[in-house]
Amino acid sequence: MQDIRLRTAAAVMLCIAAFASIPGAVAVFIWWLLFSRPFSQTDRIRLLIPGAILVTVFSLFSAIAGGDAVSYFIRMMVIILIGFWMYAEQKDGEFLQLGVWLLGDRAGFELGMLADMAMQTLALLVNDFDRIRIATTMKGITPGYKAIVPTGLVLVNMALSRAGQTAELLAVRGYRNGGTFCPEFITSKTDIAGCLAALCVLIIAIIPVSEFFILYR
Repeated sequence: MQDIRLRTAAAVMLCIAAFASIPGAVAVFIWWLLFSRPFSQTDRIRLLIPGAILVTVFSLFSAIAGGDAVSYFIRMMVIILIGFWMYAEQKDGEFLQLGVWLLGDRAGFELGMLADMAMQTLALLVNDFDRIRIATTMKGITPGYKAIVPTGLVLVNMALSRAGQTAELLAVRGYRNGGTFCPEFITSKTDIAGCLAALCVLIIAIIPVSEFFILYR
C-alpha cells in the first residue's frame, strides 16, 4: 500500500480485529497473505524472530498461570505480522507527511519527524546488528546467548550516540518547533481495496457471524 494514511488506518483496524477474537485474528492473517506480499520479503523475515520468541515466552507464562495461552499466542503473532508489514512498507518521510496532514505544521510536524527518526534508528540498528554478526563470524567467534548482552549494549550505545549527534545538528541549524511541509500522497486502487478489506475484517471480528443471520432475518 502506497498511501500512508490508508496503510495506517488499515493497520489500526487489523490490530483491533486480531486482538478482539480468534476469528478476527484468522481473518487478519488471511488479509496479510493477500495484501502484504509476504513472500517478497523473505530477506526481512528474520526480524520476526525476536517478537515471536517474546510472544512464545509470555504464552508459556500464561499457560502456567492457567490462562488461554493458545488464544494469546495466535492473536499476538498476527499483530506482530501486521507490525512487520508496516515496517516493511514504510518509506522515508511518510510519517512526517501523515503527521502534517493530521495535525498541521506544528504538532503534526514534530510528531511526524519523531516517528520518521525512530524508524530510521530502527533500520540503522538492524544494519549495526548485521555488521556485528559478520565481524564476530570473521573472528571465528560462535554467536550464542552469552553474546546477547554485549551486543545489546553496543547497539544501545550506538543509538544514543546518533541521537546526541542529531540533537546537536538540529540545535546548530536553529530548529525550534514545527516547520513548513506540504504532504503529497499517492493512492492506488489496491490501497483502497486493502483498506476496505481491513474494515470488513474489523466488522467480522466485532460482530459474530451469527449476528449477521439475525440481522438478515
